[in-house]
Amino acid sequence: MIRSGDTIHNPVTGERITFHQTSADTNGEAVVIECSVQPDGFVAAAHLHPSQTERFNVIDGRLGMKVGRKKLLLERGDVAEVEPGTPHKFWNMGEDEVRFVCEVRPALQFESLLETMFALAEDGKTNKKGMPNPLRLAVIARAHFDTVRLPQPPAWLQRASLALGAPMGRLFGYSPTYAPQAGTPAVPAV
Repeated sequence: MIRSGDTIHNPVTGERITFHQTSADTNGEAVVIECSVQPDGFVAAAHLHPSQTERFNVIDGRLGMKVGRKKLLLERGDVAEVEPGTPHKFWNMGEDEVRFVCEVRPALQFESLLETMFALAEDGKTNKKGMPNPLRLAVIARAHFDTVRLPQPPAWLQRASLALGAPMGRLFGYSPTYAPQAGTPAVPAV
């Protein structure tokens, strides 16, 4: 379980996240993280949050974003807010690390999803885009469908596909969450 001060790392996407406030700290109202993204780093996939607002506040560096159809470049002090249901993705647009604070409201299962995806990447269980195999992804996506989903295909089609794929993934032993293998816990913040 993630706690305030914990740091997780995704070696595939180049993201490092430190949790400033967790769902437990805010009684489910928000998750507040500080994210560092290495040069050429990126979020694993364009996605949307059906009922969460995500606010990005750049501390240092250059953050590229696509929010809906708009492309943005955010630099130190710039803020972008992504409304619920809006497709978005981000990447490091500079030659140095980019750092930003991200606040997600309400928390829902956001930190559980991050912990799962980053642990899979740390253990070498994702592709070069940071995504696990389709059956494992179906199990994870179905469990986190109210927190995050893909912009396309339509939600009803995603739900139908996950209704078929997730039980198959379960048969292969996949779970909606994934904890790091023994000896690789979340790292306390320094």
